[in-house]
Amino acid sequence: MLQDYLKTALPSQIMSERGSNLVVINPGSANIRIGLASQDTPYNIPHCIARYTKQVPKRNVQDQMLNSQVTTAQHMEREKAYDVVASLLKIPFLDEEVPTNSFPRKMGRVDGHNPHTIRKDLPFTWTNVYEEAITSSSSAVESSSKDVKIESLDPKEGTDSKESDVSKQKFRELICGEEALRIPPSEPYCLCRPIRRGHLNISQHYSMQQVLEDLRAIWDWILIEKLHIPRNERNMYSAILVMPESFDNREIKEMLSLVLQELCFGSAVVHQEGLAAIFGNGLSTACVVNIGAQVTSMICIEDGGTLPSTSKTLPFGGEDIARCLLWTQRHHQTWPQIRTDILTKPIDLLMLNQLKETYCEIKEGEVDAVAVVHSYEDKVPVGTHKTRLTALNVPPMGLFYPTLFVPDVYPPPPRTWFHDYEDILEDTWNIDFSRRSDMSDTFYPNFNGGLPMWENYPVFSSKPKKEEKVGLAEAITNCILSTGRIDIQRKLFCSIQLIGGVALTSGLVPAVEERVLHAIPPNEAIDTVEVLQSRTNPTFVPWKGGAILGVLDLGRDAWITREDWIHNGLHIGSNRKYKDSYYIQAQAMCYMNS
Repeated sequence: MLQDYLKTALPSQIMSERGSNLVVINPGSANIRIGLASQDTPYNIPHCIARYTKQVPKRNVQDQMLNSQVTTAQHMEREKAYDVVASLLKIPFLDEEVPTNSFPRKMGRVDGHNPHTIRKDLPFTWTNVYEEAITSSSSAVESSSKDVKIESLDPKEGTDSKESDVSKQKFRELICGEEALRIPPSEPYCLCRPIRRGHLNISQHYSMQQVLEDLRAIWDWILIEKLHIPRNERNMYSAILVMPESFDNREIKEMLSLVLQELCFGSAVVHQEGLAAIFGNGLSTACVVNIGAQVTSMICIEDGGTLPSTSKTLPFGGEDIARCLLWTQRHHQTWPQIRTDILTKPIDLLMLNQLKETYCEIKEGEVDAVAVVHSYEDKVPVGTHKTRLTALNVPPMGLFYPTLFVPDVYPPPPRTWFHDYEDILEDTWNIDFSRRSDMSDTFYPNFNGGLPMWENYPVFSSKPKKEEKVGLAEAITNCILSTGRIDIQRKLFCSIQLIGGVALTSGLVPAVEERVLHAIPPNEAIDTVEVLQSRTNPTFVPWKGGAILGVLDLGRDAWITREDWIHNGLHIGSNRKYKDSYYIQAQAMCYMNS
C-alpha cells in the first residue's frame, strides 16, 4: 500500500504530508538552517546568542582569542598573493600607481544594483534590549521572544527603548540570531558563537558546558518562535541532523544528546551534509564542494555512497572574503575614515558580508562600484558614507590563493575532548575494533585540532591531512584524484557541485572549472571539468536534501528514539548503527528525477 502511494502521489504532496512532523537542522559556523521538511526553504538564522551580564565585560564578543594582528610574514604573503591575482585578472598590482584611463573601468550602478543579488537597503535600528516587566514571570526564551521578530534589517521590527517608560523595563536575559548582532556596544551583553570554523567553539574562554547550553538556547528559541513547536509537543516530532563533514564524532554525539535529551524530540537521525546535498539536487554521483561562511569542505559521492577517504576541509569561507574586502579597500584608501572592527563589532561584519554579496565577483579587468558604507558608533546616529570601492574581483580569488586570507588564530580545545573512536555516520562492520584499543594512547598525539569525522579509522593514514595553504582548485583536484579510479575520476570531474552561500558569487563557476582543469597533472587522462548548475539556492541544498532523506526513509532503520538514546546510547558491537544509507533506493531515484 505504501509503495503504491509513493508511486502515484506527487512529490510536493509527499513532502507536505510526510514532512509536517520532521524538523531538519543544518548547523553551521555562522548560520543555522532549520525548518520543517514540508517547507520549501528553511529559516537561515545567525548562529549566535547574546546574554545579559551584570558585570561589565572586557569585550562584548566572548570568543576564542582571534588574531587581529597581521605578522610581517603574513603581510608579505598577502601582498604577494594579491599581485599574483592582479596579474591573472589584468588589473594593477597592489602598490602600482594607476595612470588615468589606462585600464577599462567597469563601474557598478550608483544604487549598487547587482543582477545576481537581491539586496535590501533598509534604515538601520539598534536592537531593543529591554522587555516589559510584566513578562518577567515567563521563561527567558519566552520573554525575550516577545520582541524578537527579526532575521532581517527591517526597521519596523525594532523599537526605540526611549519611547517606553524605563521604570517598567528590564534587560532581556538573552537575545538570539541577527538581533544579537545589532546590540549597541555599550549595552551589558556578551555575544557568543557556539560553533567556529566547523567545530564546537570550546576553549579556555568558552567551556564545553556553556557552548552546549548556548546551542540549546538558540535552537529552543527557534523552535518556539519560528516553528511554533512548544516543548511539550516535541515528542511528536522527529529531528534530522544534517551535519557538515568537519564535525567530529564526539561533537555529533553531543548534538544528538542535545536534540533528544534537552530539546525532547521523539526520535532523530544524522545525515552527512555531502550526501544530503546530492539528494537536494537530484544527483547520484558528484564531488560536493560546500563553501560556507568559515569552512570549505568537500567529499566525493558515488552512486549514492560517500567515499570517506576523499573528505577534505579547508579553513576559510565567505567571512574571509569579507575580511579581505575590508583590507583591500583600506590599502587602496577607498574605505571611509571610520572605525570598522569586525572582531569586536559584529554589526560591521554583517555590513561587510552584505557588501561582499552585492558587489564582489570574479571577472577580468578592474571592477569598481559606488557603494554606501555605514559606520555604527554607540549613542550617535548611524553614519552613511558613499564611496567608490575598487578591486572587487580580488577578495573572492582568495579561495584559490588563500594566503590572501590571514587566518584566525585561536587555542584549540584539548585533544582528549575529541578522542572518540565510535563513528555514528559510518558502517563499521569491516573495522577491526580490537586494533582501536591498542591505538588509544598514540592516535594523533601531537595534533591540536579536531579531526574530520572519517579520519579516526585505522584503515586510513595515521597522520592528519594539513591543507591549510591549499587553494580551492588544488583541493578539489586532490579530492577527486584520491578515488584512484580513472572511470570515477572522469565522472566526478564532470559532476562538481558547488553549494553554500559563496557559490552564488558571480563568475565563480567558470573560475573553478578553469583552475581545476589546470590543476590536474598532465599525466592524468582527463581533459574536461564541469560544475553542475544547482537546481535550487545552493545555500539550502543540503537542508533540502535532508528533508528528502527524512521523508523517503520509510523503514527508519537508522533512526534512534529518545528513550533508546537516553538508556542505551551508542556502543561498540551494537547491531544498530546510526549512519547514512550508502545506496540510493530505486524509489528514491524515481522520486528525485520526477
